[in-house]
Amino acid sequence: MKRYFVSSVPEYFNPKAQLMHSNRRNFLRQSIASAAGMAAISMFPDEALARGLYNNSTPVEVILKPDDRPVLKKQIKFSIIGINHNHIYGIANSLINGGGELVAVYSREPELLPAFTKAFPNVKVAKSEEEILEDNSIQLVASAGIPVDRAPLGIRVMKSGKDYVTDKPGIITFEQLKEVKKVQKETKRIFSILYSERLTNPASVKAGELVQSGAIGKVIQTVGLGPHRMSPASRPAWFFDPQKAGGVLCDIGSHQCDQFLFYTGSKQAEVNFSQIANFNTPDYPNYQDFGDMSVRSPHATGYIRIDWFTPKGLPTWGDGRMFILGTEGYIEMRKYVDIAGRKGENHLFLVNQKETQYFDCSGVYMPYGEQLVNDVVNRTETAMTQDHCFLATELALTAQKIAHKLNV
Repeated sequence: MKRYFVSSVPEYFNPKAQLMHSNRRNFLRQSIASAAGMAAISMFPDEALARGLYNNSTPVEVILKPDDRPVLKKQIKFSIIGINHNHIYGIANSLINGGGELVAVYSREPELLPAFTKAFPNVKVAKSEEEILEDNSIQLVASAGIPVDRAPLGIRVMKSGKDYVTDKPGIITFEQLKEVKKVQKETKRIFSILYSERLTNPASVKAGELVQSGAIGKVIQTVGLGPHRMSPASRPAWFFDPQKAGGVLCDIGSHQCDQFLFYTGSKQAEVNFSQIANFNTPDYPNYQDFGDMSVRSPHATGYIRIDWFTPKGLPTWGDGRMFILGTEGYIEMRKYVDIAGRKGENHLFLVNQKETQYFDCSGVYMPYGEQLVNDVVNRTETAMTQDHCFLATELALTAQKIAHKLNV
């Protein structure tokens, strides 16, 4: 008698059956995927398929040539009181190129004068601050003295009937800010703070032009990164004292506050949060080598990070970056170096709905000095409005005051 054996092993335990089902499933999946893929491909325009989904082509390069500008005639006379920070050289040159005539300089530290008079050999060395303040032929006073002294000097300058421009930070306490605003309102004199990372940087000037032209639509956020190199041996003692220098956010953070207000067109703003830290400067326990903060206005937000950790391998003092996000595109500035390999400074990248462009901004004219000279003559506010100047300072002071402290 024949016997018929029926396997009692379930199909899912049978290797041969499992393989057959697996092959059928894979075939069905591949067929469906191929059909869906063909349908999806038909939805793409031909030009997209021609260049691929990712376009890695080099951005269009634009090299901005310098304008053929005439030498400006001298419209005002200015003098300098306080040369403690090397930014005074940039301030002086900006005013000279803008139509100012440098008349005199006074420094409480005579050891600082030889280098300055070598750079500006025609300048007269004044014997006192009063000699400059009492000279009625002088219309503007500039300063890069010790930060704690800048606001009080500006008050004396305005009371003497002169306009004033100072290096940042121009004001390091709320008490100073209150008094400066009071005297400025009474005297109607100009109290200007030179936020050089925007006002004397060609890429920053070009970015302002692009924003104003609507190249990226409405600006909704800025991200500003301001790294610096720490060289303790080259810094005076006051640099490490927040009571004299203002603190990291009050000082170099004010650059970024200025840029946030300018690029977003904000007339009012507030600080969301802030932090300051001493991560790696144990010899100066009160010093702050790191700080970050967030700001917002009714229509935009901003993030700011400041630090003193530029490594020695970078060929300049800091890889300063600014990112400006708009509703129709964005801008990135690599102000002082491009670590991707482009030579020099003043690099700007623009991406919008039309194209991707790279701008070499080295030839861009920086109008701040000329504008300030004209403001002194015409009693206008083309270089910077007084409200903007004070609001940028107020944001930096607020961030410094409310900052969460780490190792400080």
